[in-house]
Amino acid sequence: MGERQTQVEIEFGTDPKKLARRDGMETSKEAAAKVNTSRLEQEVYEVILKAGSQGVISDEVRKAMPHVFSYSSVTARYKSLKEKNLIVATEERRPGVSGRNQSVLVASVILRSRGRPDSNQGA
Repeated sequence: MGERQTQVEIEFGTDPKKLARRDGMETSKEAAAKVNTSRLEQEVYEVILKAGSQGVISDEVRKAMPHVFSYSSVTARYKSLKEKNLIVATEERRPGVSGRNQSVLVASVILRSRGRPDSNQGA
């Protein structure tokens, strides 16, 4: 008997129009169109998903992606992942490298499997 898979296709990526201000310079709009948000978003999601119920803080996500040099290339993905209900910023906080507390990010599917309510406050 074959194994039944219940995998949902996730659409990663952000419309470039959302990445640059309407009244922004043309160079900003051109740069936004060149960002591979699909790849970055999927990579950020996979780091958070692999952390399981322990979750991760932003510093840990960035550490797992040393090939991405821009801070905002990683952190900007949180918003779209939250809007798609793929990740949650829990009420838990942990100190980051700076000593300041950061929200713990957990994949929504992990919280649902544990019967914990989603909470997208902070982060």
